[in-house]
Amino acid sequence: MTKPPVHEVYAIRYATHDRQRSANFMTIDEHDVGPMPLDFFVWLVRSPQSTVLVDTGFNADMAARRHRHLLRCPIEALRVLAVEPETVDDVILTHLHYDHAGNLSKLPRARFHVQDDEVAYATGRCMCFEPLRRAYAVEDMIELMRKLYSDRLVFHDGDGQFAPGIELIRIGGHTRGLQAVRVWTARGWIVLASDASHFYENMERDRPFPIVYNVADMLAGYRKLAAAADSPRHIIPGHDPQVLARYPGYGDDRIGIACVHEAPRVQ
Repeated sequence: MTKPPVHEVYAIRYATHDRQRSANFMTIDEHDVGPMPLDFFVWLVRSPQSTVLVDTGFNADMAARRHRHLLRCPIEALRVLAVEPETVDDVILTHLHYDHAGNLSKLPRARFHVQDDEVAYATGRCMCFEPLRRAYAVEDMIELMRKLYSDRLVFHDGDGQFAPGIELIRIGGHTRGLQAVRVWTARGWIVLASDASHFYENMERDRPFPIVYNVADMLAGYRKLAAAADSPRHIIPGHDPQVLARYPGYGDDRIGIACVHEAPRVQ
């Protein structure tokens, strides 16, 4: 069997948000005191054959409205890795929350790949309920529809191969159509969990994050992530600052780019 192309995978930090531990778990215990901040990432997946962006982050206006600390534009940050935004052909949107699906207009030739269920959820009757639509931004949904009407939105239905060495894994849970991304690298199969697990602790201790569409699917998703990755050290959570601490950094970037295709320096 021919092995797939070996990919490099970079977790690009672009924003942060101060939070308390008690805000990051559905159920809390006596140890859930003190700070536990969130970092915000997009991910670049590349091989000699292709360059794929996973998620697109949010912009300065959204950061101000939601009181997040924007460190840089996530799309402009691609240039640190010698990628011009105008050359990106494919973007995988893990889901359509404001911090994962903004900035679409800054990628002028890209096709955007999303699960059927996620678009149905984010544009359908569930959005009649304010608690469910709170993490979505109407401006992003309007821009997504523009991509649909210009034939630049690609729908996926469940698990499947995206390209040689890149696979989509439908998880759900956090949202109805959340998908993770499995990537073949020099150290084996890694999985970009995105918000299937915000922090290492969510999946390692079966402690769901409180923004959730279906708790059972979120818990089952932790098992699905584990089955898809070569080991627990091959799963990359979506918002954990520990990603930058555990993996080698890229160049002299001071905001933070983790080379998650390399072996973690913290075991």
